[in-house]
Amino acid sequence: MLDRHLIRSQPERVREGAKRKGIEIPLDEFLAVDAEWRNVRTKLNELEAQQNKISKSIGALIAQGKREEAEAAKRQAAQLKEEIATLSAKEKELEERLSRLELEFPNLPHESVPPGESAEDNIEVFSWGEKKSFSFPPRIHWDLGEELGLIDFARGSKISGSGFIVYKGLGAKLQRALINFMLDLHTQNHKYTEVYTPFLVTRETMTGTGQLPKFEEDLYLIERDDLFLIPTAEVPVTNLHRDEILEPEMLPIYYVAYSACFRREAGAAGKETRGLLRVHEFDKVELVKFCKPETSYDELETLRKDAEAVLQALGLHYRVMLLCAGELSFANAKCYDLEVWSPGLQSYLEVSSASNFESFQARRANIRYRPSKGAKPEFVHTLNASGVALPRLTAALLETYQNEDNSITVPQALRPYLGVEKITCS
Repeated sequence: MLDRHLIRSQPERVREGAKRKGIEIPLDEFLAVDAEWRNVRTKLNELEAQQNKISKSIGALIAQGKREEAEAAKRQAAQLKEEIATLSAKEKELEERLSRLELEFPNLPHESVPPGESAEDNIEVFSWGEKKSFSFPPRIHWDLGEELGLIDFARGSKISGSGFIVYKGLGAKLQRALINFMLDLHTQNHKYTEVYTPFLVTRETMTGTGQLPKFEEDLYLIERDDLFLIPTAEVPVTNLHRDEILEPEMLPIYYVAYSACFRREAGAAGKETRGLLRVHEFDKVELVKFCKPETSYDELETLRKDAEAVLQALGLHYRVMLLCAGELSFANAKCYDLEVWSPGLQSYLEVSSASNFESFQARRANIRYRPSKGAKPEFVHTLNASGVALPRLTAALLETYQNEDNSITVPQALRPYLGVEKITCS
């Protein structure tokens, strides 16, 4: 959520920022309602001051024996009370309209975000490793996974529908191994505190991180309880400190969390959906930071490197893309995508997005801190990154470490977790 003062004082900046993201906003309507709200608030202040003045005078008039004047003052106070009640109801109505409208305003792109409308306009800022070369035509992960008995796509569809996956044998153990490896890496090497949060959250929680009201069609809703399955652990973890005022010595706060993630992918028609590329339920390790505003862009760079460390430890070639304005999400101000190379598909696959939301989520969730003892609370900055998401990571890992006999060499970092050096047909 944007600062209302920013919308009022710099409307063209807000309009241009939203335009850079390709998002239409109800700016004119907001400004009109806001002007009316401020006018009503001014009148209310005047009437309340007048009412207080008259109420104080009544006792004095009675003490002076001026009963007729006192009665007139009472009648005037009663009339003012009715006017105040009417205006208060109007103010509440306008405030509710403003609250609904401001939820439609996206976060503004940071000044360092390049212009652009699509992925073709993203900028590569870093790459690590080399694309692996093979002495044989590399196979695609869905063929490898099924032949090795790691993944059962057909039974996943049978029990839950398309977009759901069954892992079995070493395929299931590989998921657990990757999760434990990443949690250990981030808690031991990067000093994150591990948390395990619910997979079901309230509307208020979804609104706090920006998923609602705009993206409800992409979410799984349990209507009976009005609870949502989380699309990412970012949602519950960021809301851990909702409606709190943090002391300055608590910042920065680093959390890491494993969760299952659930996404309808309502807008995914026409996109590649085969194999592990686009599924409705998947596992992910998430990194979330809370920090002071003046350090948030330094924190973004270290956050990105923390996610990169996973890919480097696994020996996977990847690149880092700085997203253009048109590719940014509704809520973030700046974002890097980590894209791992898939030899079988001969393409890059996004496995992590590292984002700075500045104070956008904190305003929605009312997460503040005191810059110093006794100081007025200010909003923190929030950041998050996948550290990382498993389906495409699994795809890239199987394809990168495949051998000509269709076995998979297990990366050194995973061997203590998986318990084998090579995956072969069972």
